[in-house]
Amino acid sequence: MRLSKTGMWNALKQHWPEYLIEAACLGLFMVSACSFGVLLEYPGSAVHQALPDPFVRRVLMGLAMGGTAVALIFSPWGKRSGAHMNPSTTLTFFRLGKVAPWDAFFYVVSQFLGGIAGVLIVAAVAREMLGHPMVNYVATQPGSAGARTAFFAELIISFLLMAVILHVSNTRSLSRYTGLFAGVLVAAYITFEAPISGMSMNPARTFGSAYWAHAWTALWIYFTAPPLGMLLAAELYLRIRGAHRVFCAKLHHHNSARCIFRCNFSALESQG
Repeated sequence: MRLSKTGMWNALKQHWPEYLIEAACLGLFMVSACSFGVLLEYPGSAVHQALPDPFVRRVLMGLAMGGTAVALIFSPWGKRSGAHMNPSTTLTFFRLGKVAPWDAFFYVVSQFLGGIAGVLIVAAVAREMLGHPMVNYVATQPGSAGARTAFFAELIISFLLMAVILHVSNTRSLSRYTGLFAGVLVAAYITFEAPISGMSMNPARTFGSAYWAHAWTALWIYFTAPPLGMLLAAELYLRIRGAHRVFCAKLHHHNSARCIFRCNFSALESQG
């Protein structure tokens, strides 16, 4: 694989709208996460005071973030960029041969910048509420079981998410519902898994919070476990179904938006 400056500038010139969309989508996801984090966890919030049970608050947070993920995936922007919003997802589709090297690079950079910017937007408004220890910029941190348990939890949930995405997005009768499957898993993970690892699956999402919270101690977990889990799911998929059964890198392809990936989605649609 050769990377050239010419290729870099061509990618920027042709695909910069998708790069900006990836930044904006993760930025909006973080705006939602921070806003609901303040609403549900800040001690002075009327909602927090009315809901003393942390499990109930996690259920609501899960529904909010799962719904946010679904809305972004099915939005016009998400349909255009493919709505990865996650370096682990982009790297996995790069490994599967569906994303060109420079596109993968700029998607990842855009996702990190978007994560940082999204938290900043809410911090500019919520200020001390977002920085309160009970909210802590919605940073993802290991639970009481420790870092090792958090690592394996992140590995497992990332593996399962990508396994579902690959199966559903490459099955003709299910592909249009990929975003719904992803949203349901996000909601379930926040509800049940968040006390173990904080529920990240996303290095850029974690970094966006950690940058403002100065929460660096467990960053290695969220930079290693999610991409490793998703790449393992991809390897398993390749062994079971083969590379020819990966049709595109978009999470929603039933639309008229252009596709910048190495796409063969028409072959999936033509299946009987």
